[in-house]
Amino acid sequence: MNDEQIIDKNKKYWNDHADLWFGTTALPQYGVRFVTEDDLHLFGDVSGKRLLEICCGSGHSLKYHADRNAGELWGVDLSQKQLDNAKAYLAENGYQAKFLCSPMEAELDVPKEYFDYVYSIYGIGWTTDLQGTFDKIASYLKKDGIFIFSWHHTLHYCVAWSCEERRDLIEDDKLVFHKSYFDEEYFKMPVHDGEIVLCNRKISTYVNALAKAGFVIEQMVEQNDEAVMNAECTDDKSRKAKMLPISVCFKARKL
Repeated sequence: MNDEQIIDKNKKYWNDHADLWFGTTALPQYGVRFVTEDDLHLFGDVSGKRLLEICCGSGHSLKYHADRNAGELWGVDLSQKQLDNAKAYLAENGYQAKFLCSPMEAELDVPKEYFDYVYSIYGIGWTTDLQGTFDKIASYLKKDGIFIFSWHHTLHYCVAWSCEERRDLIEDDKLVFHKSYFDEEYFKMPVHDGEIVLCNRKISTYVNALAKAGFVIEQMVEQNDEAVMNAECTDDKSRKAKMLPISVCFKARKL
C-alpha cells in the first residue's frame, strides 16, 4: 500500500468507529497504564497560550486545556466524524476551538510560527511521513515553542506475553519477542470489525527525526503508572506492563 492508501484506510476506520473511542486516551492520560500529566507537568501553565492538537479525536484533551484557561485552541484530525464529536463535546461544555479536517502529513492551513504548544496524545504514530510531519510541526511553533507527543512504546508491539501450559506456575511465564525491534515495515491490524495500518518505529527514529526538524528533547518518559508497578497483577497485560513500558512520551523545544 502507498501512503495515500494507508491514510484513506485509517480515515475510513476512524469515521466508522469514532464513537467507540470517545474520550479514550486523552489528557491527563498520555497512554495505557502510563504516568499522567498530573505526575509529569509537561505543559505547565497554559493560561493565555495558543495550542494546536494533532489528531485531536473527540476533543477531550482540548477541553482539558480549555479548563486551564488556554488562550486559543486548534485541533486537526483526518476524520470528520471525530471532529464532529469534538465540536459537539466542546460546545456542550461551553468551549470552542478551530478545527481542520486534514491528514497531519498535509500542509495545514494554520499560521506559521504562531503556537506556543503543538501536541498529540497517542496520535503522532499514525503519520506516514514522520520527518515531514515533524518539520511541519516545527514551522507552526514559535521559537522556543513546545512539542509534546505520546505513542505506544516500540517494545509493546515487539514483545508478546507467553506462558507455559500450567497457568499456576507464574514463575514460568515469560515475555517473548515475536517481532524484530528493527522492523519498521507497515502492518495491518484488525480492530473491531475494521482494519488499521500502522508502523512500529524505533525510538531512535523519533529522536533523530526531532533533531533533524530542529527540536531539542527536554524529556523522554517511558514509565508505567505507580499503581500498575506496585500492584499484585493477575492479568497478562498488567504483568507485561510491570516488565516493559507500554507507552512513551516526548517533550521537545523548538530551537
